Amino acid sequence: MSECYEYVPHRLLRRRVRDIASGVEGELMAVINENVSDSVVYEHWMELAYIRGTSGREFTTAVDNIQPADVAQDDCRTRSMGSV
Repeated sequence: MSECYEYVPHRLLRRRVRDIASGVEGELMAVINENVSDSVVYEHWMELAYIRGTSGREFTTAVDNIQPADVAQDDCRTRSMGSV
């Protein structure tokens, strides 16, 4: 894998977000377009979101998996009210 990447601007940078894949919340620290391929011949670029959780450790997820944390809570409340 080559060390190729570029930072991408994102409207949720430095805001609290939720990773919908894992349900974990944290602060969006960066969005980076990275070459995630393990091949020298074939490059596979992907936008990754770097999120710092409450423990202080950062994890990555696909940028399409993030949403504002306050929206996630509102969605859960709406679903629970509708099922009563």
